[in-house]
Amino acid sequence: MTAQNLLSYCACSLIFTLVVSCKDDTPFQGTGEVYLDLPAERYQYNNFTDSNNAISTLGRVLFYDRNLSLSNTIACASCHKQEYGFADNQQFSRGFGGKFTTRNSMPVQNLNGSFLMTAEDLGFSPNSIPDHAHLFWDGRETQLKKLVLQPIGNHIEMGIADAETLTAKLSALPYYTTLFNDAFASPEITSERVATAIATFCDDINTVNTRFDQFIQTHFNPVDATVSDGGLSPLELKGMLLFEQKYNCNSCHGVESTNGYISSGTFANIGLDIEYADPGRQKVTGDPADAGKFKIPSLRNVAYTAPYMHDGRFATLEDVIGHYSDGIADHPNLDPKLQDDSGHARNMNISEHETQAIIAFLHTLSDKSVLSDPKFSNPFKVK
Repeated sequence: MTAQNLLSYCACSLIFTLVVSCKDDTPFQGTGEVYLDLPAERYQYNNFTDSNNAISTLGRVLFYDRNLSLSNTIACASCHKQEYGFADNQQFSRGFGGKFTTRNSMPVQNLNGSFLMTAEDLGFSPNSIPDHAHLFWDGRETQLKKLVLQPIGNHIEMGIADAETLTAKLSALPYYTTLFNDAFASPEITSERVATAIATFCDDINTVNTRFDQFIQTHFNPVDATVSDGGLSPLELKGMLLFEQKYNCNSCHGVESTNGYISSGTFANIGLDIEYADPGRQKVTGDPADAGKFKIPSLRNVAYTAPYMHDGRFATLEDVIGHYSDGIADHPNLDPKLQDDSGHARNMNISEHETQAIIAFLHTLSDKSVLSDPKFSNPFKVK
């Protein structure tokens, strides 16, 4: 970093102070003067150039800045909290006017950089985009840069309905002049640049250092492992085998044994209801066959992202497994993998010991470093 940039970053920390009354549902706690605290040397993200790290740094500030909401009370981080795997620990998230969202906030992690590009950039026609490339619970978006602007403009979440209002608000804040200039070699603030910065920061949030990752580095094909193999306890290993073999959870959640990535997959109706108040994927496609289908989420850091499902109906992992054990509703669109040989809802009868084993395995998918890494943390501090 140049001496000029160092002075600019120090100036940012000194210039930005304002008196705020902070609420518990915001990224700030307590009351007092808020200041922007950025290190003199930029954090190194998953990028290879200093300019990209500058974009991620800007994205981090924007992600935590409540000025991106109409009432200056809600940030992206209000609903995507670092300590909860960048999900929300509430069933529904409170928006800028006190109203609540209608879906549980999905975790922001392992989004895979292709989402920074359009479907056309990736070589897909609008009608041939694979399911795994869709974002949101209903898959209505395929580009992360577009996704990050939608909560800002949402009438419940953050409430800034037009780009001009957003750019005017940010342009009035002195600390963004240097941050945008460092990121884009120009201080100009545009909604496109805002989207690029937030999307780049979000794309850098990756869980790659779980105990499961460490285990498969020495066990190329973990489904063939036995309790004599090191790395996982006997209970965790049993849970993995139940997950991947007996109950075939792997067929939806996509454990790829070659690299240990627990990926989000396609869409599925998992029999939460006979009649869905929220139609899910059908709301996007208009196809009755998609009624009750929702995006299958990643299970990385799943031990920290409760509550679960699109409506946050399950408070614990025990509740989730209980649903699959004996609570699957016999919906016409029920995923075939959850049907028995007669085509009706499958009754798995998962025992208590098996439940605890599966949960023990799910805990091995935790990367706690992401939950506390300072480069992903709130840069705004309260005196």
